[in-house]
Amino acid sequence: MDTPADGQPSTRWWRSPRLQRYAALVHADLSATYSRDLHKWLVVAPIIGVVTGLVITLIATVILQWMWPPLLRFYLHHTLLIVPGITAGFAIAGLLMQYLTPDPDEHSTEEIIRSYHEHQGDIDMRPFLPKLLAAVATVGTGGSAALEGPSIYGGGAIGSWLWDKLRLARLEPRDRRIMLISGAAAGMAAVFRAPLTGLVFALEMPYKDDLAHEALLPSLIASVVAYATLASFLGAGPLFDFVAPGATFARRDLFWAALLGVLCGLVTMVFDITFRRVRTFVAHLSVPHWIKMTVGGALTGVCGLAFLSLYHGSLVPIGPNYEAVGEVLTRAHGSVELVVFGLLKLAATVCSLGVGGVSAMFVPLFLTGGAFGTAFAQSVVHSPGVDLYAAVGMAAFIAGGYKTPLTAVVFVAEATGGHAFIVPALIGAAVAYAVSGEASVSGDQRLHEAVRIEGLRDVTVGEVMQRQVVALEAATTLRRFVDSVGAHHPHAVYPVYENGAPIGVLIMHALTRVPIAEWDTTTVGALAERRVARVPPACDLMDALRLLMGRHTRRMLLVTDAAGHLQGILTKADILSALAAQAARREDG
Repeated sequence: MDTPADGQPSTRWWRSPRLQRYAALVHADLSATYSRDLHKWLVVAPIIGVVTGLVITLIATVILQWMWPPLLRFYLHHTLLIVPGITAGFAIAGLLMQYLTPDPDEHSTEEIIRSYHEHQGDIDMRPFLPKLLAAVATVGTGGSAALEGPSIYGGGAIGSWLWDKLRLARLEPRDRRIMLISGAAAGMAAVFRAPLTGLVFALEMPYKDDLAHEALLPSLIASVVAYATLASFLGAGPLFDFVAPGATFARRDLFWAALLGVLCGLVTMVFDITFRRVRTFVAHLSVPHWIKMTVGGALTGVCGLAFLSLYHGSLVPIGPNYEAVGEVLTRAHGSVELVVFGLLKLAATVCSLGVGGVSAMFVPLFLTGGAFGTAFAQSVVHSPGVDLYAAVGMAAFIAGGYKTPLTAVVFVAEATGGHAFIVPALIGAAVAYAVSGEASVSGDQRLHEAVRIEGLRDVTVGEVMQRQVVALEAATTLRRFVDSVGAHHPHAVYPVYENGAPIGVLIMHALTRVPIAEWDTTTVGALAERRVARVPPACDLMDALRLLMGRHTRRMLLVTDAAGHLQGILTKADILSALAAQAARREDG
């Protein structure tokens, strides 16, 4: 305590009880204002954007400047070499995927969506370079795909990888999923020079009916930074600038836009179902992956050769096809030719990506929609303004194929300069989205969870998991298991381990598939279900519930540490018990 000159004690002004009370209120308000710790994304998101932008600039330069333009000229002058040329490129991509990646069927947009839903945003970076090289071989040699596949995968993988490298930013386990989506947004924004498109597509991508809301701010920042990074090297103009200045539409065009949306929705529904059927059939074939890819490359080449045999010119339904947008929309083509082009483009896309080609189909859908829209304007509406219906067809095809209606409209506006056509494009996209139903080219896209359970907020798996676990050695015979463990610890499912590491789970119902006479020779490991999800103890409990309730319904999650050692298990019953315990504590309080 200080003593003034007159000898009377005094209290420092900053120790005043009233001031301390106000300071506590200010602290509470600031804590609530910054409760989500958003300021960390002002550092993390730009780093994601810069790194992703540089990688995508390199990929775009290699494919769009060094590989495809000279190869396209060669194909147009030597059409008979289209089939062997694409076949060779696909064979190289197949060999890279088969021998340098753990799962040749996991790549591109699908891997990002699956990682978001099932692996907490964790991407295995060991096959990162082989997958990008396989994508370059797929697209650059003439596969009916485009650059958004390697761009979304590359950006998402970079975001996931940076989560490990930026620990000083006080990142939480749940932030990895956010960084995954932010990287994917950055990749999409850069490759199409459309930052808003990248943002909206990445947020729409995981779900058919909702957005990944938590990634909004970092995805926005990363998209803008990635776009600026690529634009500093390759320019910032719209990628497909075909809409004339002052373009507009009449009220009757809205009716025709809705009708075009119906037609595009029906076509995309058939295409989505066909593609998923082909993709599933090929994935289950017991044939080496590189052979599947070689056959797919040959069939893709046949589609291109067939079109050039019917219509001589520079328009061809193979390759990234950026140049084909101008061909379709600025040069005279008959309606039948455009429809045939669109159908062969879809067929070539099935052949390229249905067999496991490493990329995605955003531009194939976009271009097919433009061709169908132009043909619709010429033959049905008899309108000289084909730009409007081309834009509506583009938006409708993307909305019906990817279930991303907002992305479809934003992309048409940003990438084509067609801002005047936003309203008709919205109508066409909404109608196509509704008409195509739940059909989607993505097998891992899901419907959003209805609600977030408040009682699970900020609870980790480690707080709820079972630590006392009855696990089985993989070499144990079924007879020994039933007579010993099964008789004393009756459970519906057991973790299975081998050499000290968990390899899967044994579901008791699986024993019914083995005759009792074979129980002495059949091991637990032979019956173990190995497709079981693993989560770290720090995993958010809501993310764990998402895994237990997802499309691949699971009875149990294995909780493992960074070294892969089993720490415990988590079931739906454990989560219900945690909710009940929290409810009881609230009542006691």
